[in-house]
Amino acid sequence: MTETIGKIDTFQAAIDEHLAVIRGLEDQLSLLEQIARRMTVAVSGGNKVLWCGNGGSAADSQHMAAELMGRFRRERRGLPSIALTTDTSILTAIGNDYGYERVFQRQVEALCRPDDVLVGISTSGNSKNVCAALETARSIGALTVALTGETGGSMADIAELTVRIASRDTARIQEGHILCGHMLCDWIELAVCSIESTVNGS
Repeated sequence: MTETIGKIDTFQAAIDEHLAVIRGLEDQLSLLEQIARRMTVAVSGGNKVLWCGNGGSAADSQHMAAELMGRFRRERRGLPSIALTTDTSILTAIGNDYGYERVFQRQVEALCRPDDVLVGISTSGNSKNVCAALETARSIGALTVALTGETGGSMADIAELTVRIASRDTARIQEGHILCGHMLCDWIELAVCSIESTVNGS
């Protein structure tokens, strides 16, 4: 019985922490809207959104890229959105030839153009390969966005716009990142549908 109660307490603590972290995002809604607006301008104007991160943040990158390329909640055209975390041949070739710190930066060199968007995701904000990608994207003239934890890490000094999840716990930060990504995708999708409906006169 004691063991069962302990497990239930663990679950309740996780829920309480999660809710506190998510509530903390209310202070950043205007920042999220700014990011969503600029992403919408990019994809509506023929530019693209690139995503990168390591580990769980790599999975988040792929998840968000898929939501925009495929669909989130509404039928509409596919939006140009690419995760830089998916091609094992590219990742291993660059890692082998140039070092792991350049696995995303080299792809940014090849794919990123002015007015594109690069979203770097890192719970610590200090992932060297994500930092390098953000630096290169910014030098190209792309909008750089960082999704980080409470401190922001090095990425907060590199990216133009940084969303900080108010936690130092990796799991809670990742949960916040997913919600931010879903909110951005929802906003962008709705905006694109509205713009294209107006253009088409329907």
